[in-house]
Amino acid sequence: MKVAFVYDRVNKWGGAERVLLALHKIFPDAPLYTSVYHPEKAEWARVFDVRTSFVQKFPFAKSFHELYATSMPLAFESFSFDGYDLVISVTSEAAKGIITRPGTLHICYCLTPTRYLWSGYGEYFKNPILRFISAPFVWYLRAWDKIASQRPDRIIAISKEVQKRIKKYYGRDSEIIYPPVMINSYSASVSQPVTSNVKRQAIREAKTSTQDDRLYFLIVSRLVPYKKIDLAVSVFNKLDLPLKIIGKGSEESRLKAMAKSNVEFLGNLTDSDLVKYYKGCRALIFPGIEDFGLSILEAQSFGKPVIAYRQGGALESVVPGKTGILFAPQTSGALEKAVKKFLKMSSKGGSASGGKFDPRDCVMNAQKFSLTEFKRKLEEAITNN
Repeated sequence: MKVAFVYDRVNKWGGAERVLLALHKIFPDAPLYTSVYHPEKAEWARVFDVRTSFVQKFPFAKSFHELYATSMPLAFESFSFDGYDLVISVTSEAAKGIITRPGTLHICYCLTPTRYLWSGYGEYFKNPILRFISAPFVWYLRAWDKIASQRPDRIIAISKEVQKRIKKYYGRDSEIIYPPVMINSYSASVSQPVTSNVKRQAIREAKTSTQDDRLYFLIVSRLVPYKKIDLAVSVFNKLDLPLKIIGKGSEESRLKAMAKSNVEFLGNLTDSDLVKYYKGCRALIFPGIEDFGLSILEAQSFGKPVIAYRQGGALESVVPGKTGILFAPQTSGALEKAVKKFLKMSSKGGSASGGKFDPRDCVMNAQKFSLTEFKRKLEEAITNN
């Protein structure tokens, strides 16, 4: 088949970008269509033949695509996919709105219905003045978004949480194919099952670090408001426990200003460096509501438990009491109680492995979300259409 990918914008790094790299492994010759491309901020995309829309030529569009939100519908409608047998759109915004001919199969891998228009509208438009000024644009984009959601031949959701939103906002049924864990050198960067020797190595390292009181807790996330990283910073300020934060975003300056010396910001890292921090942490902290949350499984693939808010994708990727702790409500007080509970549960003598959280449970849970499984289910979706 002749295959093409479509993605909203190529100017950042996160879980969605890992999905695109997984798709590239399956269809290495497929070009990537997008609204804007910032090569310096998206070095991961160098493996693709990236093809941009007319928005790429607009002033500051590569870094500030938000300025041209109302141009995105036309940007994606202007692409031609004549001659392609299969187009896979990976999207949380406008990429699903491409127009294809009847002979082309369009599968939408939906990360979430457009967040700022639907589930996250209240958070994005808290300011009454901004809400009033933006009302006509939001009305237009919502109307187009609903039309665009009917164009894919098939919609695949990344989680049960997203599946519910697709039904609620778009009125469409969808199936679930979980994103693959792509970072772990033990299991995710290759399609073969983990060998027993490599698995034992991961578990030995995890046992050692989970029980070491001197080691740090870890956050791997974009630093944007809905991720609620400020909850973790305030809790770790209070508990005076070491916390390392990997990622960048609009909240970075504010978070750094409120953090004490025990909280360290590391920015964006290469995968090889990120692996080292996963291996060395005691647990991953995940305070936000995420559509899926790949970092939750990346941590588990190294045998590390997770402390996550009890909503969204965490409900599908964390086994409470075995591979982590889920807390609620989404407050600093609840997170603080969860961290203290983790410290108590993971203290020496809690289980045969030296602590309540057995690294083997974490590793085995993460293996359910392999590249092999992702590929198998995607191929089924394509052939059974």
